[in-house]
Amino acid sequence: MAIEIDEDYLLAQLKTLLTIDSPTGYTDAVVIHCSRELERLGLTPELTRRGAIRAVRQGSRRQGARAIVAHVDTLGAQVKAIKENGRLELVPIGHWSARFAEGARVTLYSYHGAFRGTILPLKASGHTFNDAVDTAPVGWPHVELRVDALTRSAAETRALGIDVGDTVAIDTGAEFLDNGFINSRHLDDKAGVAILLAAIEALERAQARTPVDTHWLFTIAEEVGVGASSVVSPDIASMLTIDNGTAAPGQNSSEFGVTIAMADQTGPFDYHLTRKLVDLCEENRIPYQKDVFRYYRSDSASALEAGHDIRTALAAFGVDASHGYERIHRHALVSVAQLVAAFAVSPVRIGRDLSELSGIDDFTTQPTKAAEQAAAPSSGRRSPEYQRHRPGNLPGGGA
Repeated sequence: MAIEIDEDYLLAQLKTLLTIDSPTGYTDAVVIHCSRELERLGLTPELTRRGAIRAVRQGSRRQGARAIVAHVDTLGAQVKAIKENGRLELVPIGHWSARFAEGARVTLYSYHGAFRGTILPLKASGHTFNDAVDTAPVGWPHVELRVDALTRSAAETRALGIDVGDTVAIDTGAEFLDNGFINSRHLDDKAGVAILLAAIEALERAQARTPVDTHWLFTIAEEVGVGASSVVSPDIASMLTIDNGTAAPGQNSSEFGVTIAMADQTGPFDYHLTRKLVDLCEENRIPYQKDVFRYYRSDSASALEAGHDIRTALAAFGVDASHGYERIHRHALVSVAQLVAAFAVSPVRIGRDLSELSGIDDFTTQPTKAAEQAAAPSSGRRSPEYQRHRPGNLPGGGA
């Protein structure tokens, strides 16, 4: 059955999440928010020691469970040094360019309280440096944090309680437009978290039954490569990661519909699970496209690197200027949420996944025969916003 996504709920959750600072290492507040929302939706969240969340929605069977994961942590910065003029040298949390930090309003979290401030280039005034403001190098050594407090020296800054290692959270500047576009920092992966919550809300409202348990996972350190390394249980056979797709020149991602990632820098995603996502989009008339990401990794990579023998796939919402001044469209958010809900209720195709080990008799197969060459008219369905691609009808299974 089709599961209807409450778009208003999804967007309301995203707006709330974007007001909660959560750079990697400073995620307690957002973990508490998500846990309370999961409880309100009827699930029982379990937290790891550091705060990764697992909430299991029971299905007809425990073995061969599915996991759906998003990360609550975002990019940010840390204080590297206190300079003689009282300003702060920074290093990034996660991988992002200092060119997108210049001019950002921020909150600095010290042990003694929060301070507001602005990240500025070292040469910030054209009245002082003339054309040199346009030729200054780009990089973290070439910016500094100006704290909005009375300080003109390193000693005065330290006297405020500010120290090396303090966390710096970057303001989102979120703007939700009537035409559906959303501009904000940290849509990666606050939008993914909102999608998971919206899918859970839809499943609960529909009282939907699932063939296996669904583990809803919220990780806290994806931006530094740790991600889903420690929150995946042995019951899980397949994991669907929800994160951003890179809508940019040379990529096939889009700000509309679902972007199904076929591979990232760690290699191809699981053939059968990815194939199933394509089939679900076809069956449920969800607009989609495929893409390959060369400079990208996600919770799927961290789970596999940690040694979990699970099938992994990535469904993305297209983001323009990812890890910079990001923009998405709500059409993609709803589309991905529809796919998540459809995946949760879909039948299990690969029965052998109930066991960690089994024989060759029921092992999966992939197409090897030559493709038919006869020309055929295109199905060519078109959504109001996006022309989706329709794959060939190949034999095979899915997760």
